[in-house]
Amino acid sequence: MNEQASRRPGKSYRRPKKDPVRILAFEALRAVDERAAYANLVLPPLLKKAREAGDFDTRDAALATELVYGTLRRQGTYDAIISACIDRPLRQVDPPVLDVLALGAHQLLGTRIPTHAAVSASVELARVVLGDGRAKFVNAVLRKISRDDLDTWVERVAPPYDEDAEDHLAVVHSHPRWVVSALWDALGGGRGGIEDLLEADNERPEVTLVARPGRISADDLLDTLGEESGLPGRWSPYAVRLTEGGEPGAIDAVREGRAGVQDEGSQLVALALANAPLDGTDERWLDGCAGPGGKAALLAALAAERGAHLLAAEKQPHRARLVERALAGNPGPYQVITADGTRPPWRPGVFDRVLVDVPCTGLGALRRRPEARWRRRPEDLEGFAPLQRSLLREALKAVRVGGVVGYATCSPHLAETRTVVDDVLKGRGGPAAEAEWVDARPLMPGVSALGDGPDVQLWPHVHGTDAMYLALLRRTA
Repeated sequence: MNEQASRRPGKSYRRPKKDPVRILAFEALRAVDERAAYANLVLPPLLKKAREAGDFDTRDAALATELVYGTLRRQGTYDAIISACIDRPLRQVDPPVLDVLALGAHQLLGTRIPTHAAVSASVELARVVLGDGRAKFVNAVLRKISRDDLDTWVERVAPPYDEDAEDHLAVVHSHPRWVVSALWDALGGGRGGIEDLLEADNERPEVTLVARPGRISADDLLDTLGEESGLPGRWSPYAVRLTEGGEPGAIDAVREGRAGVQDEGSQLVALALANAPLDGTDERWLDGCAGPGGKAALLAALAAERGAHLLAAEKQPHRARLVERALAGNPGPYQVITADGTRPPWRPGVFDRVLVDVPCTGLGALRRRPEARWRRRPEDLEGFAPLQRSLLREALKAVRVGGVVGYATCSPHLAETRTVVDDVLKGRGGPAAEAEWVDARPLMPGVSALGDGPDVQLWPHVHGTDAMYLALLRRTA
């Protein structure tokens, strides 16, 4: 029988339907995978372009955002499920095919999209971006996945908790095993706390704004938003939380720089440093790792209220430009320079307050950058360690006797927090720092569950913030 005779009578080739929402979500995932991009930087311009082309409305943008972030957050769980549905190792499946499968798995297991619609839309996407041949493979795998719900699949693919607690939590809550172990060590306690933390990492975080002092108050910012669009912050007097669906870029105060997007944990770190008690002058402040500028902008505004001057230093020129943009229009004196905080151009002992928000693994912001959990490796800690210690040592040299240094990092990993401070104070790897702890807890008034001190570790599941760490040190000699 020849090919022509084997075809069904009257059956003609049907072109795949192009779904702009799912194509955009796929493009965002490919950018994250291929270019090591971050979704929070890739997605906004893609959405803007789609809106300008007339392809998207608000509901389309919301669905595309959920597909991208939901797929990234649950990638580990979905990979385990996909692996159970194919006859080859996952590493042998082409990454673009895996992205389509993960998008389909999220629609089936993580959204309310009907099963037939989730499978059909994913297969059509596969036909458009992969071709008809690989679309058949996608169809077969997704139909297997669709036979059970998420809880049933997780019970099947995750090892029992009693046999391997960390691996169980890694699969159930979609975190690499080493991250589960590190977070558990930092958090301490039993199963309940770590599960709450891992689940909080998988929740969509609120968008929080900061009302920059001297330019707009939180009350005025709330008035401009209205009761349906804004809520007061939980802890910071300058924080405003956007309700579901709020877009910061559409707010006049944000466009004009009078307000900015800033997690409440970051605000608390800047406020604690600004409010730490000093003996003597309070005129010269330094942000030694200022990029991209959120904390620097708040510090500059607080400094201006006291007649103090902020020097904001950032090593990377492109990030220094972001700092300049964030500080533009500040009512008081400030200066932005491109400089390496480990080889500073400023004289030692001249600043009253110094902040070093050091580069780190970013494990405290996995809610906002879910792809970071899959990108980071344990060996990254070794790369950051010398830099973190050097920045803290130079910060302590930069501050005058009696002045205060804030060491901050967006990671709860013990190797990036208390261990760094202890090493610098005890002289491990260099001269011992002549400094003493300052209890940071009273400088975050009203904030609960701050631990035994003197340093502070914030948590997403406890405080609703990123997992920011802060140690305050006063130079003694």
